[in-house]
Amino acid sequence: MRIRRQPLGNRNIVGAKVEQRRKAINMKQKDLLTQLQIKGIDLNASGLSKLEGQLRYVTDFELKALSEVLGVSVNYLLGIE
Repeated sequence: MRIRRQPLGNRNIVGAKVEQRRKAINMKQKDLLTQLQIKGIDLNASGLSKLEGQLRYVTDFELKALSEVLGVSVNYLLGIE
């Protein structure tokens, strides 16, 4: 497992939750990317890394797909529940 070199950003609030949940279910980034692509979300490895590092914005389409693939609610990803 690689350690993050850059500090966390401030462009989204879901990135940390996405990474936390992905690791909790033992899913690799490439597996998450594959599942997102099946749902029509065209995201590359760099984009996912930046999303998890809170360095890029998350679209509503991505948020919905992430919640479905990770098996959590959108509210969970937003830190509401």
